[in-house]
Amino acid sequence: MFERTKNIRLSPIKEMELRASKIPGVVSLAQGIPSFDTDDYIKEKTIEKIREGKVAKYSLSPGLLELRETIEEKLAEEEMYYDFETEILVTAGSIEAITATLLAILNTGDEVLIPTPTYTSYQEAIKVAGGKPVFVDLVEENGWSFSLDNFKKKINQKTRAILFCNPNNPTGTIYSKKELLDLANIAKEKNIFILSDEVYKDFIYSDEPLYTLAKNSDFRKNVIRIFSFSKSYAMTGWRIGFLHSDVSNVREILKIHDSLVTCAPVVSQYAGLAAFNLDTKIIEKYKKEYLKRRDLICERLDDLKNFFSYQKPNSSYFVFPKYHHKKISSWDFAIELLEKAKIVVVPGIAFGPSGEGHLRLSFGRTEDDINLFFDRLKKYLKK
Repeated sequence: MFERTKNIRLSPIKEMELRASKIPGVVSLAQGIPSFDTDDYIKEKTIEKIREGKVAKYSLSPGLLELRETIEEKLAEEEMYYDFETEILVTAGSIEAITATLLAILNTGDEVLIPTPTYTSYQEAIKVAGGKPVFVDLVEENGWSFSLDNFKKKINQKTRAILFCNPNNPTGTIYSKKELLDLANIAKEKNIFILSDEVYKDFIYSDEPLYTLAKNSDFRKNVIRIFSFSKSYAMTGWRIGFLHSDVSNVREILKIHDSLVTCAPVVSQYAGLAAFNLDTKIIEKYKKEYLKRRDLICERLDDLKNFFSYQKPNSSYFVFPKYHHKKISSWDFAIELLEKAKIVVVPGIAFGPSGEGHLRLSFGRTEDDINLFFDRLKKYLKK
């Protein structure tokens, strides 16, 4: 019984939050939840659809026509050209998009290369699909960048896909155009899929633009790009996202998506449509706030330089400091901080072997939360 799940674990992020829920008065910088509420415009437009009786029935399995048409237009503005009828699929968040894709492309025992450190839930999604996650070390001393040689060493006849997020969670790295093109050329040569999860694309704090392989027609059949409304529009609870790729890929993923969820929640699809019609100034507002919070969290880390070192993130809303003062696993350190300092972090090991010795902190939380967190951390460490 439960043979399929015996090697699958609950996300360490969720496990830390569950542990924290049993301790009164904790302050968390763990789970990547924006502190903002969904904008009133999105809520009001969605309520209109509820009152009009538009949300009580299934949509077409690929998603509402008008939402897919809007997604096609938005993608075209970013020089990505995909047909709303056959190449865009609306999903129940990015993780459903990723899991449905993996279920569609993997046979039992196929390998998926994932950078380390990278988002923790990728490992379990690969296992759910019958695959094997294979870690590829990023180069920490070079800003957590790709190493093409590291990828080449891990590719073999069982390699079916490469899965990464760009910008990266937890490091805040933005992979360069050259890095991505070099990797894509190898993927095309070896007939390997690339799953590019770009949920943090709107939160970039450097002059370096984000490049996506979905722009390049040479890799159209290899690249599956994923996006979620969760981060950019403060909609984590709505569970709405989408993927796009060549028709030959989306046609097969649609079969899995239909068997998993029939369609994404219709009420959330209308919320996504409203989000895309929202003034883009709201994203700039969030970005400005995150930038302030990034600078605050870095300032507070600088005050603890005897305990931590870190690389200032150029994107997303996470920082990934390394701790120096303890010879202890990141999991044990995270539990210690929870139980003795009443603060919640994510242990670095959750993001793969290269994450060990680090902690992930989110500056998606409020400035008050960040300051209270560091007040407690400083007091605990000074003991």
